[in-house]
Amino acid sequence: MSSYTPQTELPLERSRLIGMILGGVSYGVHLLLTVQAVTALMQRPRHGQKIANNRRMLLCYTLLTFALSTISFACSAKYTEMIWIDLRDAPGGPAALIENATHYRINFVAILCAYVAEWFMQALLLYRCFVIWDWARYVMIPMFATYIGMIAVAILVLIQASTGTSFYTINITLAHLAFLVGNTVLYTILMAKRLLSMRSQMKMALAEYDSSTYDTIILMVIESAVAYSVFVLIYIVAFSVHSDSLSTVCFLSINHVEVSRQKPELFVSLILASFVF
Repeated sequence: MSSYTPQTELPLERSRLIGMILGGVSYGVHLLLTVQAVTALMQRPRHGQKIANNRRMLLCYTLLTFALSTISFACSAKYTEMIWIDLRDAPGGPAALIENATHYRINFVAILCAYVAEWFMQALLLYRCFVIWDWARYVMIPMFATYIGMIAVAILVLIQASTGTSFYTINITLAHLAFLVGNTVLYTILMAKRLLSMRSQMKMALAEYDSSTYDTIILMVIESAVAYSVFVLIYIVAFSVHSDSLSTVCFLSINHVEVSRQKPELFVSLILASFVF
């Protein structure tokens, strides 16, 4: 039986399919974590009224980021269907549709929702860091500057994407990814340093103090940050060397990877509110 290989960029098409499969898996993890977060936030507070006042805000944040991520994933899934079913006879075939995805508004909506969800998630990191550092200016200024820079660069990416420019040629995306890594690393260092300092103070004050709570929080912050940073660094390398296939996989998965990193840290907010402050 003879085999037939179509004249198209098969690696790029495979990467789109693999990216959507991985995106679906990470979206499932996102759904599970969202349910767990909502369940935890709906429970009666045990350690004072301050947590109860924050729960409504955290609940809105959880549902909002989930809604934005759902819209983004749904748009990407719909366009994937269009590539191989609705528009399969388009000039250039599926590969051209993948490369020129920003020509279709549904992909712009997917990118926009993913970026807005990302802004909300990064804002929660800023708020948590500011609170634990007691709103110190020398912490707020660099963190806020990095956050504003990330949003500004993301807006530039969205402007270019709205004109139909191929996403793989929007080089300013590298600056956006660099801001993501920088913000994550800076946040992790500041949080770990502050928590280690607070743990040391508690041990000095109470010789038999059980520091397992602080240890758990520090490990959660560091582990989630390392996994996310490695993923973004892979994305940066792939985009820099113009590996469209790997870039496609990373692009379709990064939003849900970010969310999967944020949801465990949402529980960190509850733990901090319960034990630290």
